[in-house]
Amino acid sequence: MSKIKFCALGGLGENGKNMYILEVDEKIFILDAGLKFPSVNLYGVDSVVPDISYLLENKKRVQGIFLSHGHDENIGAVPEILKRMDVGVFGSHFTISLVELELAEAGLDVKNYRLYRMSDEKVLRFGNISVSFYRTTHSIPESFGIAIKTSDGAIVYAPDFTFASTNDDKYKTSYGKLLDIAKDGVLALLSESLGTSNINRVDNDYTLNHVVNDVLMHSKRVIFSMYSSDLDRIQKVINLSVSNNRRVAVIGRKVQKIINIAMMTGYLKIPSENLVNLKFLDDNNTNEDEDLVVIVTGNRHEPFFGLQRMALGQDRLIKLNENDNVVIISPPVFGTERIAANCFDLINEIGCKITNIQKSSLKSSHADSEDLKMLYQMLNPKYIIPIIGEYRHQYMQRNVALEFNYDSNKIIMLDNGEQITFENGNLEDYKNKISVGDVLVDGSIIGDINEVVLHDREMLSQDGAIIVSAALDIVKKKVVSEPVIEMKGFILNNNGNELSKEMIDLVNKELLKISASKKVDLTAIRNNIKDSITKFISKNTGKEPVVVPAIVDINEEEKL
Repeated sequence: MSKIKFCALGGLGENGKNMYILEVDEKIFILDAGLKFPSVNLYGVDSVVPDISYLLENKKRVQGIFLSHGHDENIGAVPEILKRMDVGVFGSHFTISLVELELAEAGLDVKNYRLYRMSDEKVLRFGNISVSFYRTTHSIPESFGIAIKTSDGAIVYAPDFTFASTNDDKYKTSYGKLLDIAKDGVLALLSESLGTSNINRVDNDYTLNHVVNDVLMHSKRVIFSMYSSDLDRIQKVINLSVSNNRRVAVIGRKVQKIINIAMMTGYLKIPSENLVNLKFLDDNNTNEDEDLVVIVTGNRHEPFFGLQRMALGQDRLIKLNENDNVVIISPPVFGTERIAANCFDLINEIGCKITNIQKSSLKSSHADSEDLKMLYQMLNPKYIIPIIGEYRHQYMQRNVALEFNYDSNKIIMLDNGEQITFENGNLEDYKNKISVGDVLVDGSIIGDINEVVLHDREMLSQDGAIIVSAALDIVKKKVVSEPVIEMKGFILNNNGNELSKEMIDLVNKELLKISASKKVDLTAIRNNIKDSITKFISKNTGKEPVVVPAIVDINEEEKL
């Protein structure tokens, strides 16, 4: 008999940042390690990863990181873990190839880490516990579900899957392996919830193929907007383009690297004669060939930003014109609706034709209610734990399980950090709470972005900045150069000249204090100027620009 604990460091009540912790008899197994893309109010933040303090406190017990597939929401936090823990990483060949790319982009040497390429035929053993994988159908090749077998039954991790049919071996579900897992009993099923809101979505690509093929047959240059995570869909567009004798170019910093990996490893195929590397626009090059297909990719808002730049003539490779047909296969996700609307307005102003393929016409890569019921039937789990998605998605899966005649006490609803315990195959009544949270990633800065920094960035975005510069001679206790005030993104009203003079007077008042000071504190001078200008502007304009006092000591400058 085993004592089994489960909790989430991320991935519950949110979209992304998937990281689940399973403890079996003191051994810790990490299921996925993903990031979340920031909301619009996290200014300048590149991504959000889970707080791994709990893992660091117990790192001697960690057996490995077991990855389901290569999307950022599932592998994006791996570099941050490996920087702080020496632990093996297990995943499919393609998933590990993408992890290697993540490590290289983080400035880490891949050779220094233990990365293991797995197949669904391999079984890993950790004492009396075994870990195996089964293939699933998702939007990226070689996606896995994971089964951790214990003496009390298997814990099955089933993220991001669908039972839609496919003839491509790299995307096929291994049904036989699922049935084998079920033979010895399943204690708990950790199943994704994102697709439970998919109602009346199609389960095939007929509409997509028909629309794309029709556009390619009756248009000149075609621009496709797609998400870089939909590698299967990108391949379908490439295949249709090739069959219509089109040349194909792919735009998108990260996806280009992913596609290069996919091509080198045989997971994505573009005939060399059809692949185009676009040159920068100039007087002799417009990239307006009528047989050209351009696939604009990225995450969340990035495809729309790319199209905006093309519409405004700011892109170095493509400038949209009235002869183009822009095909949208990237339905706006929550939080990007305004960006997408602005993008559509700009494209319409140019006179481009827009072909917008609605979300309801695209095959989902996430399990809907029928897929979940089929999984319940195949595995017959004792307990169901809805994971992956916002709370409404988890609650909708709860209702699906209730419809499938599961008792409510067998459906476990959790928040991040709530830890449950199974002992001797039964759920204990209490929930433990462990420390969880968000770690903000801004370029190379990890976790040091506090509320003050975010507040300043918000103020910059709304009210701009006022820069106050002056030079002092601290040794002689005098002002060397008169203060100068510059405004960036901040505009004064009609009496702006008068207010500017008053600000100069305030600064001079603070600077002149140095002549009577026994000891000059440059930091105090800067803080006093910042406070006085901030209060003055707030009182007279109601605005709160960021005030930057650039007050320097010429003696320090000479030392440099």
